[in-house]
Amino acid sequence: MSKETEKQRWQRNFADLLQELRVAQTGVQILFAFLLTLPFSAGFDRTTDFQRDVYIVALLAAAGATAMIISPVAFHRALFRQGRKPELVRFAHRMASGGLVLMLVSMVSAVMLVTDFVLPWWVALLLSGITGVWFLTFWAVLPFSRRNWGDDDLDDDEDTPT
Repeated sequence: MSKETEKQRWQRNFADLLQELRVAQTGVQILFAFLLTLPFSAGFDRTTDFQRDVYIVALLAAAGATAMIISPVAFHRALFRQGRKPELVRFAHRMASGGLVLMLVSMVSAVMLVTDFVLPWWVALLLSGITGVWFLTFWAVLPFSRRNWGDDDLDDDEDTPT
């Protein structure tokens, strides 16, 4: 089995990152589109000042997430064929991470907005908090707690004859 070169590793890292961004990009764009149309919906005029504030937070966070998650494409265009893949991968990683944070803020805010509109305030707050913990569990706690997943498996495989 041949080892990949550093250039191949950076290329693979960038390809992997682009695949991840495609998934996130679709989700944030759908959320952003929903939020853009919401003020034009029947019943939006019945929202409270608090709900409108939450809406603005959700909308601006979705806009920020969209910008950050799409920005690696523009960065790639600017650096195309300049041999700066390591810089591009590092930038794209930071933008993807920031975009996910803003997407989390937008999603929890959107849940708060909708649940506060249809349920008592304390229930909306509880459900929004649970939503935030749920996202943090799957987007941060589990991934970071399992960063070394497979390291034990690799050690076991080395001891096993093939």
